[in-house]
Amino acid sequence: MELFLAGRRVLVTGAGKGRGTVQALHATGARVVAVSRTQADLDSLVRECPGIEPVCVDLGDWEATERALGSVGPVDLLVNNAAVALLQPFLEVTKEAFDRSFEVNLRAVIQVSQLCLTVSLRFQIVARGLIARGVPGAIVNVSSQCSQRAVTNHSVYCSTKGALDMLTKVMALELGPHKIRVNAVNPTVVMTSMGQATWSDPHKAKTMLNRIPLGKFAEVEHVVNAILFLLSDRSGMTTGSTLPVEGGFWAC
Repeated sequence: MELFLAGRRVLVTGAGKGRGTVQALHATGARVVAVSRTQADLDSLVRECPGIEPVCVDLGDWEATERALGSVGPVDLLVNNAAVALLQPFLEVTKEAFDRSFEVNLRAVIQVSQLCLTVSLRFQIVARGLIARGVPGAIVNVSSQCSQRAVTNHSVYCSTKGALDMLTKVMALELGPHKIRVNAVNPTVVMTSMGQATWSDPHKAKTMLNRIPLGKFAEVEHVVNAILFLLSDRSGMTTGSTLPVEGGFWAC
């Protein structure tokens, strides 16, 4: 199915560890701005996907993010993919883990979205940007199955993703009049480096797999396909949704 993303400018956060999204967008002909806190990841991405625009910044740092992205120029599409998973039992949750989790998993989504939209709105005055062109925009927030189900030792992570789901709905409500759609994808465990590190223990993995009717974790392409669909005009009447990519985990 043709997604018609060629030529669209897309900013992707968490691009280093979430490189599958960048690679897929690059393959469609989209112009990608790849944001990561790890320069080595960006260097390898540039080699794999010539022409992408790398931006190295820690999204947990408000001032650094504003400096790095404030002049990135107008974008048509945005994927808020950056996240951290600092897992602790509830009684052992630390201020540091709480603050870092909400800074990256929630606050950065607000800041990056504001910066991208502010730049696009500003450019419309002088260069017929996103809204003036009448080109529908789209934002996809990468959430989690943990936004709606409790998981042991995930109290802070679950909380950030639950908040992200509601943020997605409010963004959709307020940005809809500007022809900007906002949706979330909610994957199960995905076999990225972070997923493999968190779920490498066979006993722990079995506990989760027993709750998934399909009996398996997601591969990167499962999530990437959902993201690309929600970015494309093929989902032109979809906004404020949370799209599960979790093998039936929510059905249980």
